[in-house]
Amino acid sequence: MDQTQISTPDPYARSFQMDAGTLDVMATRLEARGKHPFFQRAIGDYMSELALDRSARLLDLGCGTGVAARAIARRPEIGVPIIALDISPHLVEAGRRFAEIEGLAELIDFRVGDAHTLQLPDGGFDVVVMHTLLSHVADPALVLAEGRRLLRPDGRMVVFDGDYASLTIGTDAPDGGDETDRLIQRTLIANHRVMRAMPRLMQQGGLALAWSRGYLVSDIGRMDFWAAMLASLRVLMPKAGVLADAEANAFVDAMERASAAGRFFGACNFYTFIARRDRSRAG
Repeated sequence: MDQTQISTPDPYARSFQMDAGTLDVMATRLEARGKHPFFQRAIGDYMSELALDRSARLLDLGCGTGVAARAIARRPEIGVPIIALDISPHLVEAGRRFAEIEGLAELIDFRVGDAHTLQLPDGGFDVVVMHTLLSHVADPALVLAEGRRLLRPDGRMVVFDGDYASLTIGTDAPDGGDETDRLIQRTLIANHRVMRAMPRLMQQGGLALAWSRGYLVSDIGRMDFWAAMLASLRVLMPKAGVLADAEANAFVDAMERASAAGRFFGACNFYTFIARRDRSRAG
């Protein structure tokens, strides 16, 4: 199994085969979301919990444009260049450009690769970070196993992602937005409920859960966190084949009017899990 076997319309899961225009829309959304105070706080929370020393080796797996890698690289406890890896050459190149602009190029080693089958040595990392990766992969259990393989015996894995089955955008449709919630989930996410399965998947994969934290992100009245996501849907919903261009634009227009009028509602749960490599498990 590798990412090319993905069966979802999710463009983020298919970033390796998207056209440049679509990838630029995706990159804009990733950058806006990654720089939002909520995402920055979540990164700060798990990095503080890790309490790394300056010799720690860290892999950002599924890095996209490198927003998490750049936030981590700025931290004073980081003394060794981070390896940041993504399946999309376009997004990796965007990540290199952003790191250069922000003066972080020497602190991040960007590479292209599939998270299911990495050409990296066993036990080479103290920490493997999967920041909004597992909701988009073909086989979350296989990616967790590959991440575990890369950890040193006392290494730790960080998984941060949304519970996108809880994602909801209120509308004035008779169903209150139930159908558009399903369309958004189908457009953007391959694995809607993967975070609910994470304690089980980690245990089955030889990882011992050490720490977790849950978050609710909600915009009430006016759009903030959800603005970039909704703007991207003008392109991504038609690209995923869930709505025609005119329908996607009409939906986003309606949400922007709701925000301007102070009657917008959007919410989703997010979670972080930190797990240690279980030494009692062989391999």
